[in-house]
Amino acid sequence: MLLKCIKAIFRGPKVIECDMKYLIVGLGNMGKDYDGTRHNVGFDIVDALSKEFDADFEQEKLGDMASFKTRGKQVYLLKPSTFMNLSGKAVFHWVQKLKIKKENMLIVVDDLHLDFGTIRLKPKGSHAGHNGLKDIEKYVGNNQYNRLRVGIGDNFRPGKQSDYVLGEWSNKEAIELPEILGKGKEMVKSFIGHGLKNTMNSHNNK
Repeated sequence: MLLKCIKAIFRGPKVIECDMKYLIVGLGNMGKDYDGTRHNVGFDIVDALSKEFDADFEQEKLGDMASFKTRGKQVYLLKPSTFMNLSGKAVFHWVQKLKIKKENMLIVVDDLHLDFGTIRLKPKGSHAGHNGLKDIEKYVGNNQYNRLRVGIGDNFRPGKQSDYVLGEWSNKEAIELPEILGKGKEMVKSFIGHGLKNTMNSHNNK
């Protein structure tokens, strides 16, 4: 059962505020057929976080969830089980259920418009044709939400975009992938620990 945050505890004149809550959503598709594909890099990064913090995923409504505490903050990891194109339904449900502030939500997503291995943290932006982001935007009502964009490149012929994003990493990419996932994981940790602007300033230009 997911931990509940106690808003405040009064001890005389002193108020002890509850831990801040964060929701980190990795986008991808459930099932073995999609493991190791470019479109699932969001899943891969939240998996890396769950391993570091020894937080096991459990099947919950509309997705697999894991949780842990770090630096006095409660962190929830979500892998939607709705498939990529319906990610918004799962995100909206858990934001409401957990009462997550908009600024404390982060979507981790693959991006065709960035070179392979480039990672950018942004506070808003267009869905740029990405069906997962498009659905989240529909449920949230705008594009004003944080996202960690993980570049997968665009090395495909016209008409082959779907095959490319749903395809497995090339041998060269697979060798470099662990370092990229590690960088993405560190950026998520920095977002939680140091905030959006500090993380953008320290990581986006590297």
